Amino acid sequence: MSGTLYLVATPIGNLEDITYRAVRTLREADVIACEDTRQTRKLLDHYAIASPLVSYHEHNEAARAEELASKLQAGASVALVSDAGMPLVSDPGYRLVRAAIGAGIRVVPVPGPSALVAALAASGLPTDAFFFGGFLPPKAGQRARTLEALRDEPATLIFYEAPHRIIETLGDIENVLGERTVVVARELTKVHEEFLRGTAAEVRAALAARPSVKGEITLLVGKATASRADDTTVEAAVEAYIREGVSRMEAVKKVAKDRHLPKREVYRLTQIEKP
Repeated sequence: MSGTLYLVATPIGNLEDITYRAVRTLREADVIACEDTRQTRKLLDHYAIASPLVSYHEHNEAARAEELASKLQAGASVALVSDAGMPLVSDPGYRLVRAAIGAGIRVVPVPGPSALVAALAASGLPTDAFFFGGFLPPKAGQRARTLEALRDEPATLIFYEAPHRIIETLGDIENVLGERTVVVARELTKVHEEFLRGTAAEVRAALAARPSVKGEITLLVGKATASRADDTTVEAAVEAYIREGVSRMEAVKKVAKDRHLPKREVYRLTQIEKP
């Protein structure tokens, strides 16, 4: 009979932020797969958990996923953890989950701490819709192109960022996305937890004034707003573009993009027949 793969969320800083279920699951697991055995050992020692550890990280993921899948098929229970937060969220684990699913093995999430959710909840930015982009590209050109692609996203943007790149990234956000509210959540749940709020320029200046920037960072950017006033009708918005000299079809495309609507919906609202 096959075993079970448990995806166990672990604290992102404060060791008290772990569920009773997570502790029990880690105690009962035949093996715990983790990114850094030294980091996970601190957590296990704190809760007197003696389950054996095996490393599972980006450099050995392919081979280790196959090995752990074999253990699961043989009936073992495997708990997968990351160094902090929920496994697979900007951390290794995808290969193992896919292998388990492919083999018909039960995959069970054991939810808990998540830096992106904690930062969003306390940010003061809209929470009705959000886009999580993981880590932004380290190279400036690629980072700018990524931000440009998200310029019109009608959702709060959330990224993880390295402390040595945060000042440069805030500069890119200012250049590409303009005057939006930005929140830098640093060292969440730890002793030096901090939230910096303001425009990208304001937060960038505050960080640049420090001797150095350290710690884990979650970066949030306010959502895009429609470039055309929402209190005008769709038909009026289309007519406004036409008066600027664009074709009716192009006007429909522009309004659809401005309002984040399907083109067919703009056609319907303006009673325009699709060609």
